Amino acid sequence: MSTLSLTLKPGLHRPIDMSAVKPSAVSGLSPYAIGNLELGSGATAVKLGDVFDVTGEPGDTVKIVGQSGYLDYVGAGLDSGTITVEGSVGNYAATAMKGGRLDIRGNAGAYLAALMTGGLVTVKGNAGDFVGGTRPGDRFGMQGGIVVIDGNAGNRVGERMRRGTIVVKGSIGAAAGSRMAGGTIWTETGFGEGPGPMLRRGTLIGPKVERFLPSFSDCGRHDLNVLRIISKHLAETLGPLAPKPLPDMVRRYAGDLASLGKGEILITTA
Repeated sequence: MSTLSLTLKPGLHRPIDMSAVKPSAVSGLSPYAIGNLELGSGATAVKLGDVFDVTGEPGDTVKIVGQSGYLDYVGAGLDSGTITVEGSVGNYAATAMKGGRLDIRGNAGAYLAALMTGGLVTVKGNAGDFVGGTRPGDRFGMQGGIVVIDGNAGNRVGERMRRGTIVVKGSIGAAAGSRMAGGTIWTETGFGEGPGPMLRRGTLIGPKVERFLPSFSDCGRHDLNVLRIISKHLAETLGPLAPKPLPDMVRRYAGDLASLGKGEILITTA
């Protein structure tokens, strides 16, 4: 399987739009054509060859080597193949991703997986605010696919999320699942303050919550078969990336009762 390698040159000091870099976009292009791909548009556009050293052959995999928070929109619109980043990326990674796989071996900025509808995203480090959330002007956030973050995630994870699964093996910041309309957010460490503001539908899972909103109702302890189905599905789909299986009994909190109120927060240590 052919791999196109892009090694970041030193001296990058401003954000670069990486949305043009994906396996389906570079397939069949010559090295000269790849080097002349425009990153971004208008007065801020640069040629790929001015920012990266290009080696290898285009195929199903693109490897980006170099750590920079200025690399925005990495994996945006990815529909097939794999993008691997040996380092950190900036904001908007995996925006509107439809399929394939994006592996980030460092940290990711804000708005990771905004508008994502399919595929798999993994982050070895931490992620910023609004993971799977909605950008200003967008109607919805994440609408499908799976995101796995080994570290921590920031505030408002899953803002206006409709479908899909976000797994955070560290902790999640404040207001996770805000205005969420569906999908699953699962933290193995815990939620910050006030998860689920205006939660309409969807499920938040974790061992603890720093502070519940008063508009959530304690429904007691439950043995939910659906949790075994979720654990089995993620184990089969993610393999070693899957979180630990959920316990048989959880404590369920229904809400947000100030909104439609058909969502839930499940506490796994109850």
